[in-house]
Amino acid sequence: MIYLDNGATTVQKPLSVAKAVFNVLSSEEYGNPSRGAYPIAVNANEVVYQTRQKVARLFNVPDSSLVVFTKNVTEALNTVIKGYLKPGDDVIATAYDHNSVVRPIYQLAAQQVTHSFLPLDPTTNLVDVAALEHLIKPNTKMLVCTHASNVIGNTVDLKQIVEICHRHHVIVVLDAAQTAGVLPIDMQALGIDILCFTGHKSLYGPEGTGGICFRRDLPVEPLISGGSGIDSFNHAMPDRLPERLEGGTINVPGIAGLGAGIGYLLKNDLQVMGKKTIALADQFAHQVQQNSNVKIYTNLAAPHVGTIGLNIAGINSADVSDYLTTQGIATRSGAHCAPLIHHALGTVEQGIVRFSFCSFNTMADVEAASTAVNKIAKMMRENHGE
Repeated sequence: MIYLDNGATTVQKPLSVAKAVFNVLSSEEYGNPSRGAYPIAVNANEVVYQTRQKVARLFNVPDSSLVVFTKNVTEALNTVIKGYLKPGDDVIATAYDHNSVVRPIYQLAAQQVTHSFLPLDPTTNLVDVAALEHLIKPNTKMLVCTHASNVIGNTVDLKQIVEICHRHHVIVVLDAAQTAGVLPIDMQALGIDILCFTGHKSLYGPEGTGGICFRRDLPVEPLISGGSGIDSFNHAMPDRLPERLEGGTINVPGIAGLGAGIGYLLKNDLQVMGKKTIALADQFAHQVQQNSNVKIYTNLAAPHVGTIGLNIAGINSADVSDYLTTQGIATRSGAHCAPLIHHALGTVEQGIVRFSFCSFNTMADVEAASTAVNKIAKMMRENHGE
């Protein structure tokens, strides 16, 4: 199987990731972190601490105590959005955003939290940052944005967004699900207030891992309350990070695997691997874009990750993906849990076929995928007498 659904999860992982998970589960040397002073509890705590350090290094977080672990980016975003915004506040998101952003915002409408969305520029398919100044209100407290669309792969102009928001005292929350591990992200240099990430995509960690990174401690209330290992007689969760937002036992085997995945990226130069991923995606797009029946929605002239969104005229996206599966090629079709971009692009009914590459893909994968797409497009031309 040629796997081109890395935007959902990477199935090809460094061997070190599996070894790290297996070691925690099989060695009988790792217990419950922060729940005891005996050696196997200390071992578990050390694994978690070392992974916090790697996350902090990867994103240039000021201190590893500002790194909070969650089970995925959805939990991270829900924690931040629901834990920071209060009745009467306003929040802005974008037309690129995933349901992990959009649905929590819709839920908060019942608590008198208003919202608006930055639209797409229909000529470029990019988020129209010029509209941001007009959307910010006196009660706007937060802007949440995905760094790169999970449907078409284009990135937002983060530098401009941060500059405008901070001028109006609005915090910026970045959903880095599609960019962590592909693009370098420096929280301090970029001025990102909160970054939410998932471990199982381009960080090459196991599913069930993710987290929140803070540039400074902000008053985010916990989504989950429970045991923290400290301050047990307090009716509320501890005030300090990361314990305030980490109720219950955390995923030590998964976090060990995440640490190994990040370690692999740091060792092998994230920027080099990311450029390879994007180059593969661009080569694929180049080899199919000459077909008149192929419509590419990704703006290849603008910054993007290794994701290409396209359709073949007259064919539902699910049918294209089904055909590609018969050719041994795994892609994703449909709405991709991102309804706003489909409304903007006019693809609500057809959906979009997504080809998302990773650094483990090869030029042979590109050749096979482009050949298969060109074959479908050719059949469409012949069926229509072109």
